[in-house]
Amino acid sequence: MASRNQETVSLDSLSAQQLTAVKKQLDEEVEHLSASYQQLAVAQAKFKECLRVVKTSGPTSFDDKKDILVPLTNSLYVKGKLSQPDRVIVDVGTGFYVEKDTKSAAEFYDSKVNDLGANIKELEAIVQNKTNSLRVVEEVLRQKVLAQGAGGAQGQTQTA
Repeated sequence: MASRNQETVSLDSLSAQQLTAVKKQLDEEVEHLSASYQQLAVAQAKFKECLRVVKTSGPTSFDDKKDILVPLTNSLYVKGKLSQPDRVIVDVGTGFYVEKDTKSAAEFYDSKVNDLGANIKELEAIVQNKTNSLRVVEEVLRQKVLAQGAGGAQGQTQTA
């Protein structure tokens, strides 16, 4: 793993223009990380739904004589029959599908849900740290702008 050489700079030593640039960068990072967080949460919800379906739709729920609806698109379904109710097709990513028994499929989805949960917690901590940094930069920037405004007002009254 490559280590980064990071240098700490005091926010007070930065100009208002530099602070604005730092604020803009932090805004973009928080926005990007928040979007990633949302995408991970959506993916986790989909895996949870798959897990629920696999657990509740095991071989005891279906039999090979019962009609089911097979989705062709989001809004088009056709009648079908299950040939092997104890087997399911699992999307393992990047367009690859694997046939599994319902127990293995449930384990797969459970693993995915847990992995995504861990990633979401890590990302949540990162977003929180970036948000806190953003607040600090905004506060220092506000103080600098107020100080510059007060300094400019005093200079104008002294020359008058």
